[in-house]
Amino acid sequence: MSSTMEGVVQNGVEAVSQPVGDEISAEEVALYDRQIRLWGMDAQARMRNAHILLVTIKALGNEIAKNLVLAGIGAITVYDGEEMTEEDLGAQFFVDEGMVGMNRAEAAAPALQRLNPRVKVSTDTAGGIESRDAEYFKQFSVVIATEAGLETLKSINNACREAGVAFYAGACYGLYGFVFADLIKHQFVIERDRSNVETKIGSETRTRSIVSATTKKESGGKFTEFVTKEEVYCPLEQAVASQIDKTWRPRKRKGVSAVLPAVFGLWKFQQTHGRLPDPTSHKDDTKLFMSSVHDARNTLSLPLENVDPSFAISFLDSVGTELSPVAAILGGMLAQGVINFLGKREQPLQNILVFDGDITSAPIYCLRPQDADGEE
Repeated sequence: MSSTMEGVVQNGVEAVSQPVGDEISAEEVALYDRQIRLWGMDAQARMRNAHILLVTIKALGNEIAKNLVLAGIGAITVYDGEEMTEEDLGAQFFVDEGMVGMNRAEAAAPALQRLNPRVKVSTDTAGGIESRDAEYFKQFSVVIATEAGLETLKSINNACREAGVAFYAGACYGLYGFVFADLIKHQFVIERDRSNVETKIGSETRTRSIVSATTKKESGGKFTEFVTKEEVYCPLEQAVASQIDKTWRPRKRKGVSAVLPAVFGLWKFQQTHGRLPDPTSHKDDTKLFMSSVHDARNTLSLPLENVDPSFAISFLDSVGTELSPVAAILGGMLAQGVINFLGKREQPLQNILVFDGDITSAPIYCLRPQDADGEE
């Protein structure tokens, strides 16, 4: 059964109702054959029924949108209240010189639509995304906010939580960047060969528990186990106020990427000064940024060695810069995270990934409130 969609106007954006019916047509099976073989028919059906909101379509947003549309999501609404500038041409592939001065979302939408005519592409150009309430976000399956300040990210995240909608955030800073996920409470299935050790139901980590386990006998006598797990998340406003796991030993703490306190320091600078640091225009900004990074390091409970002044200055010089290769890497990671979430077949991101292009490293850290013993 092929799906149909109906467009309605809600809060200034053309909302798309979920496709009718859960079955995938033969034509869709042929189109998405490779990925159906990879993650299964049920996962593809969930993707086809998904409506994604992408906030801000710059270099990172381009990559995220491209990957999700090609994967066969049902609908995507691109929110952007800003006009295109010549700087946007350097790291974006949905726009050209003739579009300078147009709204960024409206400029990118036609090319995005041509990637996959089966996906419903809509735009929202009204300002004030941070003031939208939970009712607005309820129409979406996943909300992805890119290139936004901390206060905007927290506002969207909290509204998504109230609406019960999964939230992702990400940004590129030259060679560096981050991805954050708050999936509230998410269950997924791991398929594996059954071992001789019985799978125990209950807590597995401080965020993850095993809900159930079933076994299926395959041809040839092989036994496959399907383990349902559940991850519990915290919002961004709690994550940024949290420490690295208190059970970690000093050597492991020293190994934490310098990008983590740099990103948190950038957010702290924005909160304090209401803008991004700009050493060219404000001679004291380098010093003020370093102070913010050290404050973030203290909040994270990291040793002094985790802040390298030369790295922090390199990071600061990268703020406001978009590099296509970094956007492609981070955009691929974030989009794959969304696909995994919708498919419910892979371990999801828990909860912040930072990318260091100097050494091509992308470690993941779980930041959430802990008591004195490191427990929830």
